[in-house]
Amino acid sequence: MATSAPPVLPISNSQPAAAGGPGAVLTDAPANNPAFRAFINHLSTSLRHGLDQRRPWAELADRSAFSKPESFSEATLRVRKNFSYFRVNYYAVVSLILAISLLTNPFSLVLLAGLLASWTFLYLFRPSDQPLVILGRTFSDFETLAILSGLTVFVVFLTSVGSVLVSALMLGVAAVCLHGAFRVPEDLFLDEQDASQTTGFLSFLRGPAAVATAVPAVSARV
Repeated sequence: MATSAPPVLPISNSQPAAAGGPGAVLTDAPANNPAFRAFINHLSTSLRHGLDQRRPWAELADRSAFSKPESFSEATLRVRKNFSYFRVNYYAVVSLILAISLLTNPFSLVLLAGLLASWTFLYLFRPSDQPLVILGRTFSDFETLAILSGLTVFVVFLTSVGSVLVSALMLGVAAVCLHGAFRVPEDLFLDEQDASQTTGFLSFLRGPAAVATAVPAVSARV
């Protein structure tokens, strides 16, 4: 009696996605990018350092230190002195007004978050040797930049995002100027101004070493 051969099991030979294939965009997540992690770490450190330099809120809202300025020049001088002293507090107030405006307009918040995510993950922290592939089509850096720039113009100027941002910033600047004009700065200690200007809040935006460390991929494309 002849014995039947054992059945042959099918073997699937799966190949990894090519470097330029559709799966390559999702394989190397931007969160695993060392430049992205370095930028986030530096951003959080700078924010903590900036918030540590804020003035006491009770000093900002001291009712006994408010008086009407006698002239426009005195008001502008007060604004400059108070901004030098309460700079971090003023940034926090403007940021709070901006956050409230976006939270009360969820559609604008979603559009702005999507725009920022597109710039972050599709251009700023995308490896320079990894092209952008969408639906099987490869886009060069110039094409990606052009598409994102056009998308930015559309979102900011042709939707409600621009009006929400502008109105919130104008309201925040008006609140800062109003407080600075009526707050008497004679009791403020401004001898720390020179030292705080180099290491103050948002200093990571103008530090050349921070930019070179955080976004080497962007400098390589420019």
